Amino acid sequence: MCFRKHSLLYLVIILLCGATQTVIAGVAYQYRTADGSIIFTDEPLELPNQLVKKMTLNWGDVKARKIKKQIVQPKKANVAAKSKNQPKFAAIVDEKAKKYKVIPELLHAVIEAESAYDPDAVSRAGAVGLMQLMPATAKRFGVTDRTNPSQSVEGGAHYLRVLLDYFDNDLELVVASYNAGEGAVVKYGRKIPPYPETQNYVVKVMKFLRRNLKKSQARSLSSTVAQTNSQGS
Repeated sequence: MCFRKHSLLYLVIILLCGATQTVIAGVAYQYRTADGSIIFTDEPLELPNQLVKKMTLNWGDVKARKIKKQIVQPKKANVAAKSKNQPKFAAIVDEKAKKYKVIPELLHAVIEAESAYDPDAVSRAGAVGLMQLMPATAKRFGVTDRTNPSQSVEGGAHYLRVLLDYFDNDLELVVASYNAGEGAVVKYGRKIPPYPETQNYVVKVMKFLRRNLKKSQARSLSSTVAQTNSQGS
């Protein structure tokens, strides 16, 4: 009799645990990103990402499992490899910069700020690759593989060319638009939107750009001096 009671008790515990397993719920967030992409995350994002809805999901449901598979799995950029990766992709940057008439110093600045030259980086918002392209932006500029360095720089350079034309070469507005979308910049009177992420991003990219231009000028001056000395000898 005692054994039977214990057996029943264990059976009830097992059933309760099983029931608990089936109703375990998770939280998912659906966002519309700056370029119009719709993504799912398991944690809140900041502006310029716009929250569509917050969902409490039972992972036992078919619909919930589908959403779970779409939740962004971020991968931090390997900053330690930046010094090794930068020269590796320099030829691609030069090629795309020439093709779209964008100064390579700007392309390098954006890549450094976006991914630290890590082609496998994935942001919390689902941006992928060297130039951290979102799905809608990639589609807009014909990028089929966002992890492919050549395609990523191609798409990013093309987008920057469009933004440079649209904002009359105002670099700060171009950089702000790359982060927050041109719609946000227009919405706020063609000024940098009041999003902390975007404002910090503009400061960072412009800092890298000034440094890159300074280095390029120094190399150019050094080359000119070397040529002059060579001609005089």
